[in-house]
Amino acid sequence: MLAMTFPAAQELLRLPSVLPWLRQRLELRIDVQVRPDALHADLGDMQRRLNTPGDALYGLPEIGSPGPGLVFRYREADGEHYIYVEDVARRQLAGCTVFNRLIEVGRRADPHLRAPHSKYAPAYQRQGLATAVYEWGLGAGICLLSGARQSPEAHRLWQALSRRHELQHVHVENKTLRHLGSQHATAGSGDLHTRMLLLGAGWTMQQLMQATGMRPQQV
Repeated sequence: MLAMTFPAAQELLRLPSVLPWLRQRLELRIDVQVRPDALHADLGDMQRRLNTPGDALYGLPEIGSPGPGLVFRYREADGEHYIYVEDVARRQLAGCTVFNRLIEVGRRADPHLRAPHSKYAPAYQRQGLATAVYEWGLGAGICLLSGARQSPEAHRLWQALSRRHELQHVHVENKTLRHLGSQHATAGSGDLHTRMLLLGAGWTMQQLMQATGMRPQQV
Protein backbone atom coordinates (compact mmCIF):
# COMPACT_ATOMS: atom_id res chain seq x y z
CA MET A 1 0.00 0.00 0.00
CA LEU A 2 1.31 3.42 -0.92
CA ALA A 3 1.89 5.74 2.06
CA MET A 4 0.87 8.90 0.21
CA THR A 5 -1.65 11.63 0.82
CA PHE A 6 -4.32 12.18 -1.84
CA PRO A 7 -3.04 15.58 -3.06
CA ALA A 8 0.47 14.18 -3.43
CA ALA A 9 -0.86 11.24 -5.42
CA GLN A 10 -2.83 13.57 -7.67
CA GLU A 11 0.28 15.61 -8.45
CA LEU A 12 2.26 12.45 -9.23
CA LEU A 13 -0.44 11.16 -11.56
CA ARG A 14 -0.24 14.38 -13.60
CA LEU A 15 3.40 13.75 -14.46
CA PRO A 16 3.80 12.24 -17.95
CA SER A 17 6.84 10.26 -16.86
CA VAL A 18 4.94 8.12 -14.33
CA LEU A 19 5.40 4.44 -15.15
CA PRO A 20 2.19 2.76 -16.39
CA TRP A 21 2.18 0.17 -13.61
CA LEU A 22 2.56 2.88 -10.95
CA ARG A 23 -0.16 5.01 -12.53
CA GLN A 24 -2.52 2.02 -12.51
CA ARG A 25 -1.71 1.26 -8.90
CA LEU A 26 -2.42 4.82 -7.85
CA GLU A 27 -5.66 4.87 -9.81
CA LEU A 28 -6.86 1.68 -8.16
CA ARG A 29 -6.07 2.66 -4.59
CA ILE A 30 -6.02 6.41 -4.20
CA ASP A 31 -7.89 6.39 -0.89
CA VAL A 32 -4.87 5.15 1.06
CA GLN A 33 -4.84 4.74 4.79
CA VAL A 34 -3.27 7.54 6.82
CA ARG A 35 -1.19 6.86 9.91
CA PRO A 36 -2.62 8.43 13.10
CA ASP A 37 0.40 10.74 13.50
CA ALA A 38 0.17 11.86 9.88
CA LEU A 39 -3.58 12.39 10.22
CA HIS A 40 -3.07 14.52 13.32
CA ALA A 41 -0.42 16.59 11.54
CA ASP A 42 -2.60 17.06 8.43
CA LEU A 43 -5.62 18.20 10.41
CA GLY A 44 -3.48 20.48 12.56
CA ASP A 45 -1.98 22.09 9.49
CA MET A 46 -5.41 22.66 7.94
CA GLN A 47 -6.68 24.17 11.19
CA ARG A 48 -3.80 26.63 11.25
CA ARG A 49 -4.46 27.58 7.64
CA LEU A 50 -8.14 28.14 8.37
CA ASN A 51 -7.09 30.74 10.92
CA THR A 52 -4.16 32.36 9.10
CA PRO A 53 -5.03 35.66 7.35
CA GLY A 54 -3.97 35.60 3.71
CA ASP A 55 -4.11 31.81 3.40
CA ALA A 56 -6.41 30.30 0.77
CA LEU A 57 -8.31 28.54 3.58
CA TYR A 58 -8.78 31.65 5.69
CA GLY A 59 -12.27 33.04 6.05
CA LEU A 60 -14.07 30.18 4.29
CA PRO A 61 -17.85 30.56 4.41
CA GLU A 62 -19.98 28.52 6.76
CA ILE A 63 -22.58 26.45 4.93
CA GLY A 64 -24.23 24.60 7.79
CA SER A 65 -23.72 22.70 11.01
CA PRO A 66 -23.82 18.96 11.72
CA GLY A 67 -24.27 19.52 15.47
CA PRO A 68 -23.73 21.84 18.43
CA GLY A 69 -20.38 23.62 18.30
CA LEU A 70 -19.55 22.27 14.82
CA VAL A 71 -19.65 24.09 11.49
CA PHE A 72 -19.13 23.18 7.85
CA ARG A 73 -16.71 25.42 5.95
CA TYR A 74 -16.73 25.19 2.17
CA ARG A 75 -14.15 25.68 -0.56
CA GLU A 76 -14.22 24.87 -4.27
CA ALA A 77 -11.03 24.57 -6.30
CA ASP A 78 -10.54 23.16 -9.81
CA GLY A 79 -13.97 21.56 -9.75
CA GLU A 80 -13.38 19.77 -6.44
CA HIS A 81 -15.43 20.47 -3.31
CA TYR A 82 -13.82 20.67 0.12
CA ILE A 83 -15.86 20.51 3.32
CA TYR A 84 -14.01 21.24 6.55
CA VAL A 85 -15.79 20.28 9.78
CA GLU A 86 -14.54 22.63 12.46
CA ASP A 87 -15.14 22.29 16.18
CA VAL A 88 -15.40 25.99 16.96
CA ALA A 89 -15.99 25.37 20.65
CA ARG A 90 -12.66 23.54 20.99
CA ARG A 91 -10.95 25.49 18.20
CA GLN A 92 -9.86 22.39 16.33
CA LEU A 93 -10.61 20.64 13.08
CA ALA A 94 -12.72 17.53 13.42
CA GLY A 95 -11.93 16.46 9.87
CA CYS A 96 -12.62 17.10 6.21
CA THR A 97 -14.15 15.49 3.15
CA VAL A 98 -13.08 16.19 -0.43
CA PHE A 99 -15.35 15.46 -3.39
CA ASN A 100 -12.61 14.67 -5.87
CA ARG A 101 -12.64 14.55 -9.62
CA LEU A 102 -12.03 11.07 -11.03
CA ILE A 103 -9.09 10.33 -13.29
CA GLU A 104 -10.77 7.05 -14.28
CA VAL A 105 -13.63 8.68 -16.19
CA GLY A 106 -13.66 10.56 -19.48
CA ARG A 107 -14.20 14.25 -20.12
CA ARG A 108 -17.90 13.87 -20.74
CA ALA A 109 -18.50 12.26 -17.35
CA ASP A 110 -16.05 14.44 -15.41
CA PRO A 111 -18.43 17.35 -14.69
CA HIS A 112 -21.07 15.07 -13.19
CA LEU A 113 -19.26 12.56 -10.95
CA ARG A 114 -17.16 13.01 -7.83
CA ALA A 115 -15.47 10.56 -5.46
CA PRO A 116 -15.63 11.45 -1.75
CA HIS A 117 -12.54 10.95 0.41
CA SER A 118 -12.62 11.71 4.12
CA LYS A 119 -10.26 12.03 7.04
CA TYR A 120 -11.52 12.59 10.57
CA ALA A 121 -9.75 12.65 13.90
CA PRO A 122 -10.40 9.52 16.00
CA ALA A 123 -12.33 11.52 18.61
CA TYR A 124 -14.84 12.57 15.94
CA GLN A 125 -15.28 9.27 14.14
CA ARG A 126 -18.52 7.27 14.33
CA GLN A 127 -20.50 10.44 15.07
CA GLY A 128 -22.20 10.73 11.69
CA LEU A 129 -20.05 13.61 10.44
CA ALA A 130 -19.08 11.94 7.16
CA THR A 131 -22.72 10.96 6.66
CA ALA A 132 -23.80 14.58 7.15
CA VAL A 133 -21.20 15.80 4.63
CA TYR A 134 -22.20 13.17 2.06
CA GLU A 135 -25.83 14.18 2.56
CA TRP A 136 -24.84 17.78 1.86
CA GLY A 137 -23.12 16.76 -1.38
CA LEU A 138 -25.99 14.58 -2.56
CA GLY A 139 -28.49 17.29 -1.64
CA ALA A 140 -26.47 19.73 -3.74
CA GLY A 141 -26.95 17.46 -6.77
CA ILE A 142 -23.49 15.84 -6.76
CA CYS A 143 -23.48 12.22 -7.95
CA LEU A 144 -21.01 10.14 -5.95
CA LEU A 145 -18.91 7.27 -7.28
CA SER A 146 -17.11 4.98 -4.84
CA GLY A 147 -13.41 4.16 -4.94
CA ALA A 148 -11.94 0.95 -6.28
CA ARG A 149 -11.90 -0.54 -2.79
CA GLN A 150 -14.03 0.23 0.22
CA SER A 151 -13.45 -0.41 3.88
CA PRO A 152 -16.31 -2.18 5.71
CA GLU A 153 -17.14 1.13 7.39
CA ALA A 154 -17.34 2.96 4.06
CA HIS A 155 -19.49 0.21 2.59
CA ARG A 156 -21.93 0.46 5.51
CA LEU A 157 -22.06 4.23 5.06
CA TRP A 158 -22.98 3.90 1.38
CA GLN A 159 -25.61 1.29 2.18
CA ALA A 160 -27.12 3.59 4.80
CA LEU A 161 -27.20 6.47 2.33
CA SER A 162 -28.92 4.21 -0.22
CA ARG A 163 -32.01 4.21 2.00
CA ARG A 164 -32.47 7.89 1.15
CA HIS A 165 -30.70 8.21 -2.21
CA GLU A 166 -30.87 6.00 -5.29
CA LEU A 167 -27.99 3.50 -5.41
CA GLN A 168 -26.77 2.00 -8.68
CA HIS A 169 -23.66 0.12 -9.78
CA VAL A 170 -21.38 0.82 -12.71
CA HIS A 171 -18.35 -0.70 -14.38
CA VAL A 172 -15.46 1.72 -14.92
CA GLU A 173 -12.63 0.80 -17.29
CA ASN A 174 -10.61 2.62 -19.95
CA LYS A 175 -12.49 5.83 -19.11
CA THR A 176 -15.75 4.17 -20.10
CA LEU A 177 -18.79 3.74 -17.84
CA ARG A 178 -21.25 0.87 -18.14
CA HIS A 179 -24.42 0.55 -16.07
CA LEU A 180 -24.68 -2.68 -14.06
CA GLY A 181 -28.03 -2.10 -12.41
CA SER A 182 -29.22 -1.50 -8.87
CA GLN A 183 -28.74 -4.99 -7.42
CA HIS A 184 -25.17 -5.80 -8.50
CA ALA A 185 -23.18 -7.43 -5.67
CA THR A 186 -20.09 -5.43 -4.71
CA ALA A 187 -19.45 -6.44 -1.11
CA GLY A 188 -16.26 -8.46 -0.97
CA SER A 189 -15.91 -8.37 -4.75
CA GLY A 190 -12.40 -8.52 -6.15
CA ASP A 191 -13.45 -6.62 -9.27
CA LEU A 192 -11.79 -3.22 -8.90
CA HIS A 193 -13.73 -1.88 -11.86
CA THR A 194 -17.13 -2.27 -10.18
CA ARG A 195 -18.22 0.88 -8.34
CA MET A 196 -21.19 2.05 -6.32
CA LEU A 197 -23.03 5.13 -7.54
CA LEU A 198 -25.29 7.39 -5.49
CA LEU A 199 -27.48 9.79 -7.44
CA GLY A 200 -27.53 13.38 -6.33
CA ALA A 201 -30.76 15.36 -5.95
CA GLY A 202 -32.49 16.09 -9.24
CA TRP A 203 -30.91 13.24 -11.18
CA THR A 204 -32.44 10.12 -12.65
CA MET A 205 -30.31 7.24 -13.88
CA GLN A 206 -31.45 7.85 -17.44
CA GLN A 207 -30.46 11.52 -17.26
CA LEU A 208 -27.04 10.67 -15.85
CA MET A 209 -26.41 8.00 -18.47
CA GLN A 210 -27.20 10.48 -21.22
CA ALA A 211 -25.07 13.24 -19.67
CA THR A 212 -22.02 11.02 -19.10
CA GLY A 213 -22.26 8.76 -22.16
CA MET A 214 -22.64 5.74 -19.89
CA ARG A 215 -23.37 2.52 -21.76
CA PRO A 216 -26.56 0.61 -20.88
CA GLN A 217 -26.65 -2.59 -18.88
CA GLN A 218 -25.87 -5.68 -20.92
CA VAL A 219 -28.71 -8.18 -21.10
